[in-house]
Amino acid sequence: MKATVYTKFQAPITIETVAEPKPVNGGVVLKVGATGLCRSDWHGWMGHDTDIELPHVPGHELAGTVVELGAGITKFKIGDRVTVPFVSGCGRCEQCNSGNQQVCDQQFQPGFTHWGSFAEYVGIHYADTNLVHLPDKISFETAASLGCRFITSFRAVAHQAKTTGGNWVAVHGCGGVGLSAIMIAEALGAQVIAVDIDDSKLAFAKTIGAHYTVNGGKENVIEAVKEISKGGVHVSVDALGSKTTCFNSIANLRKRGKHIQVGLMAGNDYLPEIPMHLVVANELEVIGSHGMQAHAYPEMMEMIKSGKLQPEKLIGELISLEEATNLLPKMNEFQGVGVKVINRF
Repeated sequence: MKATVYTKFQAPITIETVAEPKPVNGGVVLKVGATGLCRSDWHGWMGHDTDIELPHVPGHELAGTVVELGAGITKFKIGDRVTVPFVSGCGRCEQCNSGNQQVCDQQFQPGFTHWGSFAEYVGIHYADTNLVHLPDKISFETAASLGCRFITSFRAVAHQAKTTGGNWVAVHGCGGVGLSAIMIAEALGAQVIAVDIDDSKLAFAKTIGAHYTVNGGKENVIEAVKEISKGGVHVSVDALGSKTTCFNSIANLRKRGKHIQVGLMAGNDYLPEIPMHLVVANELEVIGSHGMQAHAYPEMMEMIKSGKLQPEKLIGELISLEEATNLLPKMNEFQGVGVKVINRF
């Protein structure tokens, strides 16, 4: 099969012919229908993820069709259209038994712990626990855009932050994660402030749910957010993952507010400065959010089917596998608006 491969971190990425995956016990093989290009793939290519063994096939935001079944599969059959969380739980450990497969002790992550979906086929482990049936009305491209960005944002905003109508929500960074968080927060009834340094991204954010925008390259973010929200926001999401956005996200909260860290902190941003004096004095909550469990998908899927959420609006460009080899190394340049999805193999 064709696959996108790199043999060294930060080295050129090429299209190669590699062996097709075989289903493991409890696993399946999917024919990939579409797969998203994500900044997490860039982190992997940079060498920030210690789970990756070389040579490697990236890709973790995917949707496709079941074409082979491993032993023990009971909930899925050949021909099923499915998607899968980027963190898949083993179904047996303490975390999985508590319903928290997103922090499984023996997690399977396509594109990180194993070869991923930048290929014609991908093997998925722990399939009965993690695969999600895809409604006919949701395309592979839309399902791939849910990937890690939209589902992580959904759990962050809806479940970790418990956002409700009337809340003020600030979202720092208007990439795929941030735009998803903006759409979800608005759908839940919040007043949403989008923060970025790119006016074109801020303009797009207003079309998908942001009520106010702040350009961090031109304004003091903390002061601007507090002025707009009359004292600070109830929920603030760092959707980028930098020392600056993390600090601002905590510092722009009102008393007893919640900071949700979604953006990955890596490289020079690995150890950010935290305004802990504000955390203590204002009884702030600092909460991490990492993916979403397969069993939590139905709520989100119903909002998509009803039109309350429209993740397809976040797709900025449909690209080929070959184009991804050039675009992946540039993911940290934050060029363009919206999510890039591979649908040509």
